[in-house]
Amino acid sequence: MSLFTASLNSGSNGNCYYVGNSDEAVLVDVGISCRELEKRMERVGLNLEKVKAIFISHEHSDHISGVRVTSKKYNIPVYINDRTYSNSKLQLERALTYRFGAHQPIEIGKLSVTPFPKRHDAADPYSFIVEGNETTIGVLTDIGSVCEHVRDYFSRCHAAFLEANYDEEMLQKGAYPFYLKRRISADHGHLSNAQSLELFKKHKSDLMSHVFLSHLSKDNNCPILARELFSKHAGQTEVIVASRYKESDVYEIRPDLTINVSKKATQISLF
Repeated sequence: MSLFTASLNSGSNGNCYYVGNSDEAVLVDVGISCRELEKRMERVGLNLEKVKAIFISHEHSDHISGVRVTSKKYNIPVYINDRTYSNSKLQLERALTYRFGAHQPIEIGKLSVTPFPKRHDAADPYSFIVEGNETTIGVLTDIGSVCEHVRDYFSRCHAAFLEANYDEEMLQKGAYPFYLKRRISADHGHLSNAQSLELFKKHKSDLMSHVFLSHLSKDNNCPILARELFSKHAGQTEVIVASRYKESDVYEIRPDLTINVSKKATQISLF
């Protein structure tokens, strides 16, 4: 019993995360073009025809820029809340547009996707957990500060994409203007390495096999720094940095075992 997951892009230049079983999958956000998404999924043996739904976390362009074309081309339903849709200016096919509510699971085949509110500088931002085959994977990015919802859902995950956007010292000493530094570090901005690590240390499940550090700032963070910081406290949890430049490998996530399956995809015919 397992789920399969990959980061297809993670950063301010675009965000897109894949979670699925052997028959169907969902995408959380599509902040890269449909053409780029197709290329990246093909390179790791994933099939867009198996994507049965797209879930939108909030309206910022790095999370929605490829949604309309991808949804229309592949006839994929898009789940989005009212305020996010209104502020996104997206023009989606009405028949392919669905709303969701807080903490209300949505069944996509044998997958269950639960949206939950978070703090971020958007109209009505959400994160998600995806459950199936007794396995839970979370996508928790674009979070200004850790609230009870984030703590609760993170603690359920066997694997999670967790924001570690900036190093506090790099941000403060960097070239960003003061107003932007203040926005990033505010309660509705982004999580720092330290904030993310605190959540990880206090609330990760003993069954968490992988944490994917996500949405790292190009200018205010360092992948090596972030990975080393988390690895000191990770125990049996493997720490991976999701790239802003390329797709990750595909990982099989299960409560008792996690396998990198990208190079085996054709042999085991999962995708």
